[in-house]
Amino acid sequence: MSKQDGAQERVLAQLAAVVGCCEPLAREPLTADQSVELARVFKAMGDPVRLRLLSLIASHAGGEACVCDLTDVFDLSGPTISHHLKVLREAGLITGERRGTWVYYRVRPDLLAQVSAVLVPAAPDGPAAMPASREALPVVEA
Repeated sequence: MSKQDGAQERVLAQLAAVVGCCEPLAREPLTADQSVELARVFKAMGDPVRLRLLSLIASHAGGEACVCDLTDVFDLSGPTISHHLKVLREAGLITGERRGTWVYYRVRPDLLAQVSAVLVPAAPDGPAAMPASREALPVVEA
């Protein structure tokens, strides 16, 4: 295991511990440590290129995509795409496996499920709960 792999595994273990034990935001406030770890993941997903890369990888046939399939989609240089993939990998959102000269990426559905669980609102119970028919949020162009 390389030094980078060891550091990534530590970050993933910390994130899994933080996210795995978190109640949804609407039920219990996050601790400072939980906020830091979750912010790292949300920051990685907060860039339009990275969010699109994540979507392309997740929706690719077989659940994995070769970097050669990803670079042609963007009007960006190879090193820029590699940087964005590195940010997603360091946040624990994707994994990469080298096969010959290419790297194949997969989304980590377990981490996405844990992160999304934090955002699930509390079950409505009582008069203060939001009505079931909420108005749709407006679409905002980035």
